[in-house]
Amino acid sequence: MIDLGISKLALIGAVALVVIGPEKLPRVARTVGALLGKAQRYVADVKAEVNRSMELEELKKMKDSVETAARDVQSSVQDTTSEFEKSWSDATAGLEGDTLREPTEADVMQSIGQPVYPVYTHPKKNFRLKQKAVPQWFKARTGVRTRTQSGAARVARFRPRPSNPSR
Repeated sequence: MIDLGISKLALIGAVALVVIGPEKLPRVARTVGALLGKAQRYVADVKAEVNRSMELEELKKMKDSVETAARDVQSSVQDTTSEFEKSWSDATAGLEGDTLREPTEADVMQSIGQPVYPVYTHPKKNFRLKQKAVPQWFKARTGVRTRTQSGAARVARFRPRPSNPSR
């Protein structure tokens, strides 16, 4: 950037005061300051855009490398499974399918000696439906609130009545 010392700035200020005049100098200084600020913001925006584009290029390169690695892994897995299936079919080619059965988890647990528990199934009950199915007379008897009431109204409702009927 331009190297400006204090003496050079004072000389520029004195020339500007003589040329422009003391009345217009503050307005010109504000305009120059605003233009310098706009220029600095523009330079910062350009730098940010360049950085974003560089990061985007790096991300694209990384994405391509990850995709190629995933394709390689997928192809190797497919090759391995096909080899395994081939060797499995070769090994079980002479065996009869009806005599062999895969042992279930219950069979394994019984052979170990542990008890077999039934699988949990959700009861499929909805407590909201059950609550709404209660008859009104039962709700009135048990004191279930069916209508909303403010706190002040509830206090007034349960306030003890005066024992003296003359009032």
